[in-house]
Amino acid sequence: MTKASTHGDASNHVLGPLEDLVDGESRAFEEIGEYGIVVCNVQGEIYALEDNCSHADTPLSEGQLRGWHITCPLHGASFDIRDGSHGGPPAWEGVPCYKVARVDGEVVVSLEAPHSTDDVSNGLGGVDGMFETR
Repeated sequence: MTKASTHGDASNHVLGPLEDLVDGESRAFEEIGEYGIVVCNVQGEIYALEDNCSHADTPLSEGQLRGWHITCPLHGASFDIRDGSHGGPPAWEGVPCYKVARVDGEVVVSLEAPHSTDDVSNGLGGVDGMFETR
């Protein structure tokens, strides 16, 4: 578990610079949100999802990150880290995906704002908010 602090208001959480989060690695921040969040680095872009499988109610951070997908350790449900969408059964719905930004060299995650994949060129996964299906 890694510590984070709030930035501006309770919906923004400063995770630090995360320079040690290498490509293909994920990290749990258990104290953020209802279930915690899992932050992933893929191809130098940072993504953040709720750390809870919509099918098995277990931490996704305990599963495997392969490319753009994180897999639940219990039954193999897969979720796209770019938008939280599920990859099929056993999950029937996605997981919340959160906006990520860099502020003064630190990674900040916002638990507010709707998700949009319109702009994927921001270097932080193009996540402009949250996608939630439940």
